[in-house]
Amino acid sequence: MTSSMQHWARTLADTWGIEAELSPLPGEFDLNFLATARDGRRAVLKVMRAGCSTEFVDLLTAAHRHIGRHDPTVPAPRVLPTRAGEPWRACPDADGESRLAWVLAGLDGTTWAAVQPRSLALITELGGHIARLDQALAGFAHPGLARELKWDLRNVDWVGSQCGDIADPARRAIVERILARGTELRPALMRQPMAPIHNDLNDHNILVATDEDGARRISGLIDFGDVIAGPVVAELAITGAYLVLDHPAPERALAALVAGYHAVSPLNEAQADLIWPLLLLRLAVSVTNSAMMQKARPDDPYVVVSQAPAWRFLERAHAFPDALMAARLRLACGLPASEAATRVGHWLDQSRGSFAPVLGTSLDGAPTGALSVVASTTPRDPFRMTAAEAQDVGAAFAPGTAWLGLYGEPRLIYTDAAFRLGPHRGSDRRTVHLGIDVFMPAGTAVCAPLDGVVEVVEYRDRQLDYGGMVILAHTTPAGDRFCTLFGHLSRGSVARLAPGQRVARGDAFAALGAPEENGGWAPHLHLQLALITDGLGHDWPGVADPDDADLWRAICPNPAALLNLPDARVAYRPLDTGAISAMRRAHFATNLRLSYAEPCLFMRGWRTHLFDEWGHPYLDAYNNVPHVGHAHPRLQAVAADQLLRLNSNTRYLHPAQVEFAAALLAKLPPHLTHVFFVNSGSEANELALRLARTRTGGKDMIVADHGYHGNTTGAIDLSAYKFNRPGGGGAPDWVQIVPVADTYRGAYRGTDAAERYASAVDTALQRIGARGGRLAGFIAETFPSVAGQVIPPAGYLNAVYARIRAAGGVCIADEVQTGLGRLGEFYWGFEQQAARPDIVVLGKPLGNGHPLGAVVTTAEVAHAFDNGIEFFSTFGGSTLSCRVGTEVLRIVDDEGLQQNARVTGDRLLAGLRHLQSRHELVGDVRGIGLFIGVDLVTDRATRTPATRAADQVKNRLREERILIGTEGPADNVLKIRPPLTIEPDDVDHLLETLDRVLGEAWAQAGTCRNGGTP
Repeated sequence: MTSSMQHWARTLADTWGIEAELSPLPGEFDLNFLATARDGRRAVLKVMRAGCSTEFVDLLTAAHRHIGRHDPTVPAPRVLPTRAGEPWRACPDADGESRLAWVLAGLDGTTWAAVQPRSLALITELGGHIARLDQALAGFAHPGLARELKWDLRNVDWVGSQCGDIADPARRAIVERILARGTELRPALMRQPMAPIHNDLNDHNILVATDEDGARRISGLIDFGDVIAGPVVAELAITGAYLVLDHPAPERALAALVAGYHAVSPLNEAQADLIWPLLLLRLAVSVTNSAMMQKARPDDPYVVVSQAPAWRFLERAHAFPDALMAARLRLACGLPASEAATRVGHWLDQSRGSFAPVLGTSLDGAPTGALSVVASTTPRDPFRMTAAEAQDVGAAFAPGTAWLGLYGEPRLIYTDAAFRLGPHRGSDRRTVHLGIDVFMPAGTAVCAPLDGVVEVVEYRDRQLDYGGMVILAHTTPAGDRFCTLFGHLSRGSVARLAPGQRVARGDAFAALGAPEENGGWAPHLHLQLALITDGLGHDWPGVADPDDADLWRAICPNPAALLNLPDARVAYRPLDTGAISAMRRAHFATNLRLSYAEPCLFMRGWRTHLFDEWGHPYLDAYNNVPHVGHAHPRLQAVAADQLLRLNSNTRYLHPAQVEFAAALLAKLPPHLTHVFFVNSGSEANELALRLARTRTGGKDMIVADHGYHGNTTGAIDLSAYKFNRPGGGGAPDWVQIVPVADTYRGAYRGTDAAERYASAVDTALQRIGARGGRLAGFIAETFPSVAGQVIPPAGYLNAVYARIRAAGGVCIADEVQTGLGRLGEFYWGFEQQAARPDIVVLGKPLGNGHPLGAVVTTAEVAHAFDNGIEFFSTFGGSTLSCRVGTEVLRIVDDEGLQQNARVTGDRLLAGLRHLQSRHELVGDVRGIGLFIGVDLVTDRATRTPATRAADQVKNRLREERILIGTEGPADNVLKIRPPLTIEPDDVDHLLETLDRVLGEAWAQAGTCRNGGTP
């Protein structure tokens, strides 16, 4: 191979004038070389197999040149002519045999096969490029286009004779079924418009480049070796056949491709209907060809490159029924789900008001009740609907009368594992209601709104299922078929029905079931309509995945017409997120920023999860504020109880204040005896600064670099994280900065690191003396959080405190991030450092989201502060706040949350260190309990911060509905601080997802570093 490359390098220089180093590229039959010139420019030299016809090479070079002339925006490579201006030339190989050779300009990027994640946005972009390619090729003519090719989907009869090479009978049967369907569709395919098509845009023939900002784009459509004149619709099916392989949402990926294509080159209904069966046919051809070629060339890996993922897909393709896939692809093009569905929908609308009352009475005046994520708090635990809650659903809406549950409403009441779409409790789930509920007493007769035939009758005895369920089939006067589903019926009433039984308009064919026979629900009817029934079978989804809600709303539209009601009367009206965003932009300052590139809108929370309007669960591995979990019922009960009574301040005596103080002091060392209650950590640090200055008579403070202590004026002056940023103004003259005791990124990493970092205080004290100042104290986050989740070396804080006290200063421990058991083994961060602070500052977690902070200090400091100026915080120490704070402390103990922080923190840290062994991107994993940082680097040897990769990981995890943050001076440290309620399943979910996302980020960073491959 080396001598061959040397020969072809000389040929490239002599014939094309390109001096370059060659390296081999893969190919099935021909020789392909990447040519890299000294100036960095690249080209691809293609040396055709011996005996290759000149017509074929002329076809390929002519196609490339035609595309370039008609649409330069198509990312197809340009043909580079020889010095004589020829598109190709016959050149002798090293043995003197003539070979046809030609050269293409190099393109940046890596193959689609190596790209992860394959986002729907990128797939949509690809669809647009393919449409432009097809448009550019439309006028291309060449005799070689008429050749016969085994990959031509019009001529696949050979598959039937060769599929015997597929050894597995079950797999062979799959191919035979697809081939039979392809034969049925051939007449429709032959009626499709014909034009030149690429015919092989597989995942190795599409290039993706990564820009400097990390954005991905389609950069190349390559290898036109299978170009033919064929049905244009086949291009989409062929490309889609490879896009769906191993994609986590293959049906959505295909729809995105079709939508992108349609936006540039509109498709009609017939074309949309052909794409899915042709996609399966292409995969059947591919696996049959692989089996055939593997038999002939068992040692050639190229011939089976796509076989395993193709079989994985074909073996589960039955999960995507033809009719539903056709509807999905039609909707992606903005077309009706089906012609019959459009006609049925129109007929139902025109017939509204003429249907028999389904519950025997008019529902015109019945009120509606909302069970949505936005409006309802049922169930209290969004992961577990209790039997009592199910039986009482909506009991407050209209007691004793009929009421209506809304169509299209996202609800959290569907908690059974059957509604979950993944292995973890926080996986996506189906939430969007596809019917209308009519709540009426058990035993109420259910009548047919129009003539029908019993299609399905079942009794389902599982909790939260239908109980009795009937599907009726109906036919419009025009002969179009549709079905209705009636759920939550009594067992006895469905026992009298049988498939094929006719039901006349107005017949009372069933009755509403009681909770013990209707799935455990409050008595009601679930009425659902289906305009497309092929593929639904007996088990219609009564609730849809919100990410697929548009599809299911088209298949199962609002059945209000059957109740003689207007659609809008019983339809869920989503929040106008655009208006919310616009209002925020108009009236909030721009530096009040939202988290993540795609902001979140949350409506519910529970323990370690948040829920958006549509019921998507997000694992919250970020927020330390909900210390004992989001929406803790004990806190809700305490707050509600106190608000019923009184909410006063500390100018009045109340047992709640002293109880809270006693509970807090019981958790602290005995030298800390006095408590001040305030509204936030910011106010607490502001007060701590006043206490230190009053106690010492000094003004100057020593702070840790990149520390953060709040947003009040004094707290900002103490926060290098703020004042050292652009526009921050720098440190005040009375503030001296010492380095963070970071043994991973800092200057000192040995066994003496604690003392060497602490010695920086000596220099700071000298600077205070030099300016004629006087020390008030030292303040630091016990474990610096915004500095990158740093764990100081043992003994550091004690060594610092000794120096501060010797200089007459006060030692302040900011425990906002680390206190109250977050560290697992330690209740406070200063305990881990075996240090004794003079002042402890608490905030956020103390109230679990309620605005509450505290300053705890010694008697000496407190007495010094009593200098004749009254201290009072209007809301600090209110009876409400004190009861909430006391309850938080009790919950930590009662629910063993400190122990949970230790156990689950150890599990998480062990998993992260395993990921560190797998991913070069992870430079350091550090933490104690549930205070954890993952330091990302571009190079472990230099520890260069991987800032862009950290941002990508954070936002990719948000796309996967897992929330973390980033911190550190370079913003490259993944910050993981979940509520203390996190469970082992949540940890596993985070680790599994982070494993995948880290791999994506490293691959993308590698593409950026290396400039891609052609």
